Amino acid sequence: MNRYPLWKYIVISLAVLVSFLYTLPNFFGEVPAVQVIPVRTTVKVDTALLQQVESALKAAGIATTGVTLDEHSIKARFTSTDIQIKAKDIVQSALGPGYTVALNLLPASPRWLTGIGALPMNLGLDLRGGVHFLLQVDMPRALEKAAERYQGDIRTLLREAKVRYSGIERVGAQVTIKFHDAVQRGAARKAIENAYTELQLTDSGGGEEYVLTAALKLQAQVKTQEYALQQNLTTLRNRVNELGVAEPVIQQQGVDRVVVQLPGVQDTARAKEILGRTATLEIRMVDEERMQDANVVRAATTGQAPFGTELYYERDGRPVLVKKTVVLTGDYITDAQPGFDNQTSQAAVHVNLDGRGARIFKNVTRENVGKRMAILLIEKGKTEVVTAPVIREEIGGGRVQITGMDSPQEASDVSLLLRAGALAAPMEIVEERTVGPSLGADNIARGLNSTLVGFAAIALFMIVYYRWFGVISTSALIMNLLFLVAILSMMQATLTLPGIAGIALTLGMSIDANVLINERIREELRNGNSPQAAIDAGYARAWDTILDSNVTTLIAGMAMFWLGSGPVRGFAVVLCLGILTSMFSAVTVSRAVVNLTFGRVKRLTHVSI
Repeated sequence: MNRYPLWKYIVISLAVLVSFLYTLPNFFGEVPAVQVIPVRTTVKVDTALLQQVESALKAAGIATTGVTLDEHSIKARFTSTDIQIKAKDIVQSALGPGYTVALNLLPASPRWLTGIGALPMNLGLDLRGGVHFLLQVDMPRALEKAAERYQGDIRTLLREAKVRYSGIERVGAQVTIKFHDAVQRGAARKAIENAYTELQLTDSGGGEEYVLTAALKLQAQVKTQEYALQQNLTTLRNRVNELGVAEPVIQQQGVDRVVVQLPGVQDTARAKEILGRTATLEIRMVDEERMQDANVVRAATTGQAPFGTELYYERDGRPVLVKKTVVLTGDYITDAQPGFDNQTSQAAVHVNLDGRGARIFKNVTRENVGKRMAILLIEKGKTEVVTAPVIREEIGGGRVQITGMDSPQEASDVSLLLRAGALAAPMEIVEERTVGPSLGADNIARGLNSTLVGFAAIALFMIVYYRWFGVISTSALIMNLLFLVAILSMMQATLTLPGIAGIALTLGMSIDANVLINERIREELRNGNSPQAAIDAGYARAWDTILDSNVTTLIAGMAMFWLGSGPVRGFAVVLCLGILTSMFSAVTVSRAVVNLTFGRVKRLTHVSI
């Protein structure tokens, strides 16, 4: 009657063993570390850099507990924060400004646990410490950038339609086109209205100058701003993830703000640098006429660039005068992949353009055969001429090849940056906050103590009130906590203070199932049933009530997850998982213990409940 088949005991034992292994890493804590990342993504992270870091630390007499090399960085672990800070200064001095050396915290789990994928839960900003930024998106600038794109598109459209105009310029978020007569203005209006339905066109002027002003309609402005915010969110996520910062929180707040939290990063300057690590591509024409005048180029190198041009440098140090007018930007890029030039076998980046970008690029290359086109890479506010090839023929199809890469690794890094994209609009940090590791440790201690006190009070009550069955209920509660922490660790969930509150609440709620079972067994005993029959009926008849109560709570938790955000969703996740684990532990695990204890007793006369 009160016996499980062997396979159930095996399944429960395996669940407990796996949960124990995946819970274990959370008890090892974290160790202070120094993380080394090249400032330029084109610089390799290899064993030579690893040996350089080890040599610098050894020469300074600083001992490490391990120096590791991963895909994007080198991490050196230390026994104390004092040694960590000294090591940071030593490594930074040895490597120079070409590398960023940041303080970090790394898991202290042994290798045999990490080898099976057992990792500790990620800790949120309030528990681990780190940096918090609130960034404001410059929405007016997003509209201006959209107007810049339309300026080039309208210019190309009017050329294709053979509409004569005397000038086109951008004024704020509007594009102004000037004509000599009303006929040409009317033709331009018709062509623009057919091509761009999202633009609002307004006529003005008369006599010798007729003006047509194009501006985004209100609905299009809202979509542009929403797109700018979403693109910024995607860009920030891509850059932070690809630079290896652990457990970042990047989410929208309001209509024009973004919250960025980087747990474990104590270096605010380093965090700001991470946020600025975006790159974009610009294609401009080289000013061939002025490049032929050595005096003009020499004057430009001293800061006196001619009107309408800008001076940049190629990778070999040669100056290049490029026109300010941007032919194409990274906004038109749909994909970027590393590869090789079929003719020279040198590393290259293959860029795919969307339909509009392909059309613009085709027209520009057709009209400028024999001239040089500069491909600019803008990263961290610095502009570099990757290559400036001569246009040999018209290039169609929307596939562009960027040569001039120093190595396949650089081609891979540049393509990665281009895929990550550029910020659709500038962002300004309006709030900056650093949470120290000591405050995080204090929060952990308080949360852990409150959970332990609550657990101890529950255990004491259950043992006093239900005796041996109270001990069994307490063991089921321990298993529930073990299962919950193991699942959170497997999911690599980020634990915050609301999450700890969810764990504490789960412990208090999960004991309800055992209370229902124990009271049902008591009732069956009072009705005259034998102990074995009372145990069987107690578990069987309490199940419906347990299921109903937990399902209603689960619905509330799912609603919080669906409608909430941030800490509320974190609390909801822990609550929902805790409900599921409590149903398994309270019913299945406790029943297994009861069956092992009483199920094999042939003549059970009484039970301690």
